[in-house]
Amino acid sequence: MPRRRKKRKVDAPPRMKGFKPFGMLGNDNEHVLMEYEEYETIKLVIHDDLSQGDASIKMEVSRPTLTRIYNSALKKIGRAFVEGKSIIFEGGEYEFNSVACKCDRCFGSITHTEKGAICKNCKLCKRDE
Repeated sequence: MPRRRKKRKVDAPPRMKGFKPFGMLGNDNEHVLMEYEEYETIKLVIHDDLSQGDASIKMEVSRPTLTRIYNSALKKIGRAFVEGKSIIFEGGEYEFNSVACKCDRCFGSITHTEKGAICKNCKLCKRDE
């Protein structure tokens, strides 16, 4: 019996629900599912320019585990690009580093739950509980 998977640390949910290819008349039912931890590896390694070792420390997984997650994410991105499929972010074995919610106006992350918290991205949105 395999060991239970450890939850990966993710800073916050993605600002968007996914991506769609531009300029293709396609079936909206065809999509590639990318888990939150796969998105997080792409964000940390490519966008934030961290080494895989540093990214693994941030996600609290081993470096080989991070590499497997990262390679899986790259394969899914490649498949979506080549086959013209949408990418949808959902699911996985993850745990957010802080309590996070999304701004209803700009979909930016609000990482606290106080009433009346102001979104740092648009300064106009207030979170009501």
